[in-house]
Amino acid sequence: VIWILQKHLERITSVGPRPTGSPENEILTVNFLLEQIEHIKADSASGPHSVTVDVQRPTGSFSIDFLGGFTSYYDRVSNIAVRLEPKAGAQHLMLANCHFDSVANSPGASDDAVSCAVMLEVLHSLANLSTPLRHGVVFLFNGAEENVLQASHGFITQHPWAKQVRAFINLEAAGVGGKEVVFQTGPENPWLVQAYVHAAKHPFASVVGQEVFQSGVIPSDTDFRIYRDFGNIPGIDLAFIENGFLYHTKYDTSDRILTDSIQRAGDNILAVLKHLVMSEELADSSEYRHGNMVFFDLLGMVVVAYPARVGTIINYMTAMATFLYLFKKCSHPSNVGRYIKELAYATAVVILSWLVTLLTVLIIALVVSLTGRSMFWYNDFYTCIFMYGSAATGTMVLIHTLAKNLYYGVSCVCLGELYFDVSLLLWCAALVYLTANDLCSAYVPMLMVAFPLTTKLLLAREFKLRGASVKYSVLYQLGLALPYVHFMFLIWVVFEIFTPILGRSGTEIPPDVVLATLVTLATLFLSSFFLHFIYLARSTKWLLAGLGTVFTVFLVLVLCGMFFPYTADPSSPRPKRVFLQHTTRTFHGLDGQVKSRDSGLWINSFDYTGMQHITPIIPEINDTIRTSCQEDRPFCGYPWFLPVKFLVKKNWYLPAPEVFPKSPIEFQVLSKEQTKWGTVKITFEPPIVQVLPLKKDERPVIFIIGTLQL
Repeated sequence: VIWILQKHLERITSVGPRPTGSPENEILTVNFLLEQIEHIKADSASGPHSVTVDVQRPTGSFSIDFLGGFTSYYDRVSNIAVRLEPKAGAQHLMLANCHFDSVANSPGASDDAVSCAVMLEVLHSLANLSTPLRHGVVFLFNGAEENVLQASHGFITQHPWAKQVRAFINLEAAGVGGKEVVFQTGPENPWLVQAYVHAAKHPFASVVGQEVFQSGVIPSDTDFRIYRDFGNIPGIDLAFIENGFLYHTKYDTSDRILTDSIQRAGDNILAVLKHLVMSEELADSSEYRHGNMVFFDLLGMVVVAYPARVGTIINYMTAMATFLYLFKKCSHPSNVGRYIKELAYATAVVILSWLVTLLTVLIIALVVSLTGRSMFWYNDFYTCIFMYGSAATGTMVLIHTLAKNLYYGVSCVCLGELYFDVSLLLWCAALVYLTANDLCSAYVPMLMVAFPLTTKLLLAREFKLRGASVKYSVLYQLGLALPYVHFMFLIWVVFEIFTPILGRSGTEIPPDVVLATLVTLATLFLSSFFLHFIYLARSTKWLLAGLGTVFTVFLVLVLCGMFFPYTADPSSPRPKRVFLQHTTRTFHGLDGQVKSRDSGLWINSFDYTGMQHITPIIPEINDTIRTSCQEDRPFCGYPWFLPVKFLVKKNWYLPAPEVFPKSPIEFQVLSKEQTKWGTVKITFEPPIVQVLPLKKDERPVIFIIGTLQL
């Protein structure tokens, strides 16, 4: 089976990049998929299932609130829909979705050819089952996802089978290989999470990822949005996340996707899909709709899942236990009044240490950015941990050492216990806040309260007798092992996703500030229940000396330019992303007369370093050809493929010879009319125009963007 999957993957990617509209996408890949589907159909002809194939070429448009919001128009994009059902027919359908198109510069092995290869084999396996399925499945191979989710919209809004779809599984990629993670489910419909929990053989899921992704922090989206918003159906969104440095690049090749990744994805998708199409819930999914699920895996071995309402009860019970623990201390005859005052002062010290630590590390990140050494960690991630991590840890230890020596003047068990209580109180506050805001991610602070509190109560006698003894330290760390291991795993996932994203997040956001913030927050959170050891230790000078030395060495190396952000090393490439278009621009006035015309290479850097590392190699591309936004023209007067000018404001425009396309498009004005909104609508043949809203005292402008008749 693995050999067949790899063969499918190699065949799809062998044609090269497959942008929508290209022969590679619309003819070669479509023909290959249809050929394989016909083989599957023939193999299963004598079984209990029927296989129906439909090639759809939808045309349509829709508005989407993504990257600032825009309207997307598509014309005869490709969908291959395969309906698998019992020969007696099926009223209810499950949808499995992948896309076979790719961006223009990538063979798209991980995004998303491997998912289509897996779907072919899952289709083959289900079609040849000896026992008939309870419900039907539609396998949708869509050919227009990269130009913003168009083919999925065409299917769910126009295909006759769409009305019978009750739920879906979407297969995507934000990296190249590794484990596929469940990063979105729902909306609501907890039965889908339960199906994944029961069926997946290699689970990898977290409600934290779901809430982070749906917050809009990650500048990406998938067909999940289309099925959810336009089809009003629930689903599961899975994606490969490892090695996102190669995402949407020429390095996304089939040989980089390990056999284990393909096997794991195939096992999971087949098992989950089979479970869903045999389930009772699919027939009447609306009955099971309400409610959310708290779900997370433990090192990919087992998934813990329970209803959000149960989670709310557990969270508030944990918070109540914490408040009872603290109240008992407050009400002790020897502590009345004094303990509350000491707890308040200690809490202020901790919060102050957080703020000073974060501010210190951000200043360091700004210095690095201003000296032109931004993204030094892009090729050597460990360097940011050593530099920003040591700075964060050292600053925090220094502040608490000063508090111990200058404010308290002593090291004692009582101080250690006090600062443990502060950490417990702060995590408990986070627990209550997240729970009150109906965030399922509240399970994280719940774990970070329940386990330390239980451990502390069990070790209370040992702590009072011996303080920070070796035995206490070992037992204490064992008690914190489960929440800390899980929390560190979540932190790893955050860095695995966000570090590559910072290489394509535009020229306006200093990536070192973002990464330094993430490293500092991780340091603060992980150190929270170890702060009290500072107050139990006799001295921290050797720890501070070691952290200071590490920070100083790496700061000097970074400022001396010892770490270059990019590499073409075949084993682990870290490419710089540059968008380059050879364009001829012609601007017309409302009277139809040409106002201006020029030709050039329009260059965008998709990361913060701009042309800094390109100018020494290509001197013609330098800051003298930097161009600013022409506010009187739509999208600054440039032909953005996506309207992301708010992320990429630094542009370079190098004069070049005029473009002579093989098939030039001639525009002819058919009509022109004034709208009641103060804009002008012009209809072209071949069509399209975008009518833009006007600011006060601004003349109307028209921007030609495609082929839609308004």
